[in-house]
Amino acid sequence: MTEILFYHLTESTLEDALPALLEKSVARGWRVVVQTGSEERMDALDGHLWTYRDDSFLGHGLDSDAMAADQPIVLTTGDRNANDAQVRFVVDGAEAPSVEGYERAVFMFDGHDQQQLELARIQWKTLKTGGHAVTYWQQADGGRWERKA
Repeated sequence: MTEILFYHLTESTLEDALPALLEKSVARGWRVVVQTGSEERMDALDGHLWTYRDDSFLGHGLDSDAMAADQPIVLTTGDRNANDAQVRFVVDGAEAPSVEGYERAVFMFDGHDQQQLELARIQWKTLKTGGHAVTYWQQADGGRWERKA
């Protein structure tokens, strides 16, 4: 069964928190797909992952790229898994496809966005009712993640 994690952003933005989680996933040898809620957000993250740190970047591509299957990280707005990823990140209130077939699914939502909060609650309930082991992590001071449930 897929491991499900919910990450509640309260102290930082998605742009601040996502790269570190992606780095950890890639370091474990996992391929990752990141599903955004819109094309505009996908384009913004695409640029950000190349420049988020002066001394590093995260190699990635878009699901529409010809070489998407070869990328360690693929950004998408849909349900495709173009790089045969083991981990799926669902961000910005995107409607997640089935999580079956993934080792891990990570739902990241902005604690200051009421619409994202409501959707996360619905997704949590649906996945928990479906028999998945679901954990909830919330940011503490300094951006550290604390397991709350």
